[in-house]
Amino acid sequence: NLNHVTEDRLDRAIVKVINAYKKYELPGYWGTGRRAAADGTKWNLYEQNLLSEYHIRYGGYGGIGYYHVSDTYIALFSHFIPCGVHEAVYILDGLLENRSDIQPDTLHGDTQAQSYPVFGLSYLLGIKLMPRIRNLKDLNFYRPDRRFRYAHIEELFNGHIDWARIERHLPDMLRVAVSIKLGKITASTILRRLGTYSRKNKLYFAFRELGKVVRTGFLLNYIDDVELRQTIHAATNKNEQFNGFAKWSFFGGSGIIAANLRHEQQKVVKYNHLVANMLILHNVEALSRVLRDMAAEGIAITEDVLKALSPYRTRHINRFGDYTLDLKRPVGQQLFDLKLAELASQGASKARTSVEDEAE
Repeated sequence: NLNHVTEDRLDRAIVKVINAYKKYELPGYWGTGRRAAADGTKWNLYEQNLLSEYHIRYGGYGGIGYYHVSDTYIALFSHFIPCGVHEAVYILDGLLENRSDIQPDTLHGDTQAQSYPVFGLSYLLGIKLMPRIRNLKDLNFYRPDRRFRYAHIEELFNGHIDWARIERHLPDMLRVAVSIKLGKITASTILRRLGTYSRKNKLYFAFRELGKVVRTGFLLNYIDDVELRQTIHAATNKNEQFNGFAKWSFFGGSGIIAANLRHEQQKVVKYNHLVANMLILHNVEALSRVLRDMAAEGIAITEDVLKALSPYRTRHINRFGDYTLDLKRPVGQQLFDLKLAELASQGASKARTSVEDEAE
């Protein structure tokens, strides 16, 4: 761990697992891979620690493991942040630093994962930010012009857009977006600097104004489209399920990250991320084999059945006991394709032949 393992090597190992996972047919029934959700969960730390803070919502001292999870259930990116940091600051990093074959362009989150500057910056980066937001009745909607009035939703609107401010600072905003795309600076660094209401921070007010435009359009779609709300809830629920699965796989040391160094804490989170993803990959391989065997036996497996499955299965995983590592054991061929229709027809043919033989 100290001499050979770095965060970069762990990230590359995680990418290899994700790329292998994408080759399977089964995750395609759970999502398209074009959507991801971001959410954090608290990890316990010792109190005497530079990163450790008391978390008001969760209670106790610790840090936040922040994960970006694909709608196909696999986790794409992990980050370890302090409890006192606004999660929206880090929401864009996961998609921009993701190097796997699964490349989402739509990002979901909870209420903590959004703000006006985040909406504005994500729009310029080509990322569709669609968070799950509570207390919609308390949010402000903005008119494109102060002269506009609406027949049935007038009470939602409070204020109008300053298009001149956006036009004036658009070149600077585009330079920021290009710098992030080129990897010169991270989105979280920019969002930390934009998180101030100082009147001298003109770029903040420009991103805030653009964010008003984007968020108003999103909120109007959110309250009008039932399927959109269902999709967002489904994606964020998968993220919360992964948090529980990752916590379950982190069973040693009473669930406490014992490291006190910042980079070691980050490595522990990435180790856990890697193990959780490998378990998910193993479960998909096992599910694919079982489904193929069932289809070969003539059992009908519908698309609705496949969509209802999940790789977050734990009952068959041996967390405690002896582990035998056999480096000479040959690795079996992975079954990427289900071929359920082909196997079902073969099973039905065998069943007919068996019935005919018994009749004779």
